[in-house]
Amino acid sequence: MALPGPAATSFFVQRLTAHRHFWRSSALGSVLEPVLFLAAMGLTLGTLVDRGPGVPGGVGYLAFLAPGLLVAAAMQTATGESSYPVLGALKWDRLYEAVLATPARPADVLAGHLLYVAFRVTTSAAAFLVVLVLFGAAASPLVVLALPVALLTGLAFAAPVTAMAARLEEDAAFAALQRFLIVPMFLFSGTFFPVAQLPVALEWFAYATPLWHGVALARDLALETAEAGSALLHVGYLLLWTAAGTWLAARALQRRLVR
Repeated sequence: MALPGPAATSFFVQRLTAHRHFWRSSALGSVLEPVLFLAAMGLTLGTLVDRGPGVPGGVGYLAFLAPGLLVAAAMQTATGESSYPVLGALKWDRLYEAVLATPARPADVLAGHLLYVAFRVTTSAAAFLVVLVLFGAAASPLVVLALPVALLTGLAFAAPVTAMAARLEEDAAFAALQRFLIVPMFLFSGTFFPVAQLPVALEWFAYATPLWHGVALARDLALETAEAGSALLHVGYLLLWTAAGTWLAARALQRRLVR
């Protein structure tokens, strides 16, 4: 696999330039949905949870929920930017073919795309973090450490979804991806409650997902309960997904674009 060159930065800048025309709507969409979940689950259901046994660790439900939602929102943003837009750039508007008319190579296209996804995930997560602070959902100043976790989790999804998109001819598979993988992960990977409360099969499904590792790490850091061993395990697992997905995406784009 060829390494990206300076053209990757140029493509990233081009994506940023295009983003200027719709950044308000994309930012609103990326932040509004998790804010609604935060309000509905954290401020309403959360009051009922806090009146009962509460969540493990003795923290309020809002503080428990917030870092998980931050990371889950990063997953949604990264998946959205790496599915339809990638297929569109390959098949419908043929943006990637136009880029290859310059000195850029498929590796530059992939690197520029992932840089753009990293930008989108980071800015959306930072905006959501501000909302968390305003809601009083930050249990500790260390909640800011959830930002790099959100970025890493986003890349762990962006890379394999890009690989998937680069192999498709039609967009119907993206609906199945959302219905059978993204939504179940959002619901059952520890965002809203500890996965230990799930049936054994679903619990092990959660442990296998990159989202659970991102949620668990962000929550441990935000609540100041992180341990070095488990933190390294979570980071390593997310890096594994990112590296494997990047390798697959590079191969898929090379085959699709170089004929």
